[in-house]
Amino acid sequence: MPEYLGIDTSNYTTSAAVYISEENRIIQRKKLLPVKSGALGLRQSDAVFHHTKQLPDMIEGLFAENEIGKITAAAASARPRNIEGSYMPCFLCGEGFVRSYAAIEKIPMYTTSHQVGHILAALYSADRLELINAPFIAFHVSGGTTDCLLCEPDDELVVKISTIATSLDLNGGQAVDRVGLMLGLDFPCGIELEKLAEKADRHQKVKAVLKEGNCCLSGVENKCKAMLEKGEKPENIAAYCLDFIAETIISMTEYAIEKHGRLPLVYAGGVMSDMLIRQQIISRYEGASFAQPQFSCDNAAGTAIFAYLKGREE
Repeated sequence: MPEYLGIDTSNYTTSAAVYISEENRIIQRKKLLPVKSGALGLRQSDAVFHHTKQLPDMIEGLFAENEIGKITAAAASARPRNIEGSYMPCFLCGEGFVRSYAAIEKIPMYTTSHQVGHILAALYSADRLELINAPFIAFHVSGGTTDCLLCEPDDELVVKISTIATSLDLNGGQAVDRVGLMLGLDFPCGIELEKLAEKADRHQKVKAVLKEGNCCLSGVENKCKAMLEKGEKPENIAAYCLDFIAETIISMTEYAIEKHGRLPLVYAGGVMSDMLIRQQIISRYEGASFAQPQFSCDNAAGTAIFAYLKGREE
């Protein structure tokens, strides 16, 4: 049966996935890159080194633990976004492997952006892949992006992306990690910050800061620092951080709807796996589509889906 390989080597995760098209099923392996305790992330040189070490393990594990037939086409995330000048060295690891693999196997090889991979993974896991045939609004919220995007069908790119709004300072994932480290959590802090926030006994009123739809998130870090200095409980600080991000995403959604009408809404990226944020958004926008948690954080599933969507056209 036709099967499609996807590789994604982002700044934080090495991942490989195969899409089994006749069963509409993804099998995948992924592993976070090691980050020293207390650090906010990795230098690109370190990310490239760790991907070089981890990617063979991901491939070996994926193919050893699953019955995988003939790979028909392969794709790699080769850049953060599909815009001019978008580049990070870590993506060369996955792109180089896929180029070599495709040449050996004599199969088509495609490249896409990490952002498109996130959006396709969200659509797949929400069973909404049909949305690629019409315009929709998508959010990609992670450590590297806080983007509100207009997505439209495109024969070459599969999904053509235009930015509606973005962050003017911190990204959602950066805010989460900075507040988490402030509270003594380990990087990446998302899961532990959510657990902490679930125990909050007080929620403060929050108000998003937007400038023509673009958000400003640096204020949440400053506010949380002030709360900590005044002796506020860590649980309540964590809740304030996540409430602020949720309200920001909701306000950006309202801006996008005002500009482009009530198009389908899709939320992707690691920050969107937070259930406290997700619940607040769902309460406002019934029918909004979210990636399942295993497809929210960095993964190669959407890249494998991209290989399928491009490969079936050949």
